[in-house]
Amino acid sequence: MLEAFTAGLLFITIGELGDKTFFISMCLAMRHSRRFVFLGSMLALATMTILSVLLGQAANVLPQNWVHYGTIVLFTVFGFKMLYDASKMKPECQDKSLLDNSECASEAEKEAIEAVFQAEANLKKKTRLAIMLEAFTLTFIAEWGDRTQITTMALGASKNLIGVTLGAILGHAICCAIAVFGGRLIASRISERTVTIVGGLLFFVFAIVTWVQPA
Repeated sequence: MLEAFTAGLLFITIGELGDKTFFISMCLAMRHSRRFVFLGSMLALATMTILSVLLGQAANVLPQNWVHYGTIVLFTVFGFKMLYDASKMKPECQDKSLLDNSECASEAEKEAIEAVFQAEANLKKKTRLAIMLEAFTLTFIAEWGDRTQITTMALGASKNLIGVTLGAILGHAICCAIAVFGGRLIASRISERTVTIVGGLLFFVFAIVTWVQPA
């Protein structure tokens, strides 16, 4: 359970920094009450985490060897993908912070800003419930099919159910709190390239850990 908790916490905390949901929460917090944005976003992320872990558990109907080696392959592919993304960053953008240069804005950042802009245009009443619902909807949609969701599913299939769930939810809470309450101040001090490299290496570490464990 401790290993599952640690894996969920580390993967989500690193993976969500600079992700689309991170920027959505940040943008919404600049427009509305931070408390209600945080509550709406966290409700969506917690719901998605539980669903992802349950979907991962459903994969256990497959032969255990398939799940074991499939998890290793998935972690390895994500590791190479993140390191590749870091290597392809423009030289002038490699060490930029998450929010300091529009010319270097990632696709996740651009998509988040566009999603928030469209949602704000359709928001008629800025009540507490409306703000929470907006944050919940945007975050839930953005997280569906995301790398961190697929990772949570893989962890749910191969590790302790409760440990992964608690670790992932805590990781989401940490990142969401940074986005909502820290805003630009903290994001401007986080290097996107560093986060991407650390995330890639973390995937390799857990691919190796999973590989040395019995199927």
